[in-house]
Amino acid sequence: MTTHHAPGPLDAASRPAQPAHSGPREPDPVRSLAGPGAPGALYAGPGPSGDTAAGSASGTGDSPAQGSGGPGTAAPPGGDPVKALMHRHRELCARAVDPLEIAAALEAHGMTDRTAADFRHRDVFSLAEEMYARVPRHSSDRSAPPASAHAVTEPVAGAAAAGPSRLLTLILLPALPGALCAGLLAGLAQAPPGRARTLAVVAGVLAVLSAVQLCLRHGPLRSPRPAGVAVRLATLWLLGYAVLGDGLLDAAVRGGPDRLWPVDTATALGLALAMWPAVLCARLFTGGARRRLARSRGLGEFAAATRPLLLASLTCYLAALAGLLALAGAALGAPPALGAAGALGALLLLARLLLVHGHRATPTVALATAAGVELAVLCSVLASRLPGCGFLAVPAETLIEVCGAEAVPTLACAVAAFALLGRAVPALSRASAHTDPGTR
Repeated sequence: MTTHHAPGPLDAASRPAQPAHSGPREPDPVRSLAGPGAPGALYAGPGPSGDTAAGSASGTGDSPAQGSGGPGTAAPPGGDPVKALMHRHRELCARAVDPLEIAAALEAHGMTDRTAADFRHRDVFSLAEEMYARVPRHSSDRSAPPASAHAVTEPVAGAAAAGPSRLLTLILLPALPGALCAGLLAGLAQAPPGRARTLAVVAGVLAVLSAVQLCLRHGPLRSPRPAGVAVRLATLWLLGYAVLGDGLLDAAVRGGPDRLWPVDTATALGLALAMWPAVLCARLFTGGARRRLARSRGLGEFAAATRPLLLASLTCYLAALAGLLALAGAALGAPPALGAAGALGALLLLARLLLVHGHRATPTVALATAAGVELAVLCSVLASRLPGCGFLAVPAETLIEVCGAEAVPTLACAVAAFALLGRAVPALSRASAHTDPGTR
């Protein structure tokens, strides 16, 4: 079976195959990506030069290794290395709905625009378009829009399919934690002390945490896989320390606590209200990255357009968080810990974005490290009361005396957030991180 396609990006000028030579050179991309001895004539269709090839249902045919002396030699002149690459990724090519999925998978396997030149293409996107076009499809599949039309139809289809679901996941659910937290604080201001007040506090905290969990299970902050136990425990500790930690640490340094220490209600309300801008900024980044992926013609172009989008989304979230913290402090008559809450908000948002796009190890380490630092400082102050252990509290007491108790969570979360940002910028600017809209 022979297929033909109209002239387009696949017919761009390409670099001719280089003959094998005895000098040192980079490893052959056909062998590294397609595997040694991989059958080449699995799919039929025109190659980059316009020639046709017959497909073989049994997977036999030309091998990229024919005529080569070893792993370090080039593909034979006149061969079709794209066939071997298609055989290597035959399942991906068969189920792909557009060339973007193939391009992202190739990139995830280490393919770069420079490596694509060995396959006679200027970039990975152009190579993916040829692989997508050469896969035999049923006649019903030929009516699907080409890659050039995907950039226009994909956002429109997403907007048409949203409806009430978008209203729920972008407006109602993100506003629920802030509304519940505000209601809890308003109720506690009127409730008399006693067992009923304690039960109301416990029920209110559980309700707020449940609302936050709903926001993380639906909408732009939904991760394709549930977060691990370490991520959950570290997040709960960081949130709890943001509300209770500064007062406890300050009381411990002064010899207490001998009574209930003050609770930072303004920070609690500000962080709960900030769930809404977090969801919107995540949606801004994810949707913008998908649109740029549909328009980009190379991996470098996509990465250059995605990096400022990530930084702009993070900046918008921090600005909204600062405004909400100031609003909460004015409403409750208590100044919030702007530095510590801002660093914590940036850390949590970056960690969630990495989890949403398939990265688990780095956010787990960052969250656990920040929580561990806070726990270690608090434990060192309490352990200093043991005989002969007074030196353990010297670093914490010095820092608190100079900068206040707020400096501990600020430094812990800020350092972890900057380290996570250094990882998030290259990781989230890869095309392979933005190709599955079903998990967004």
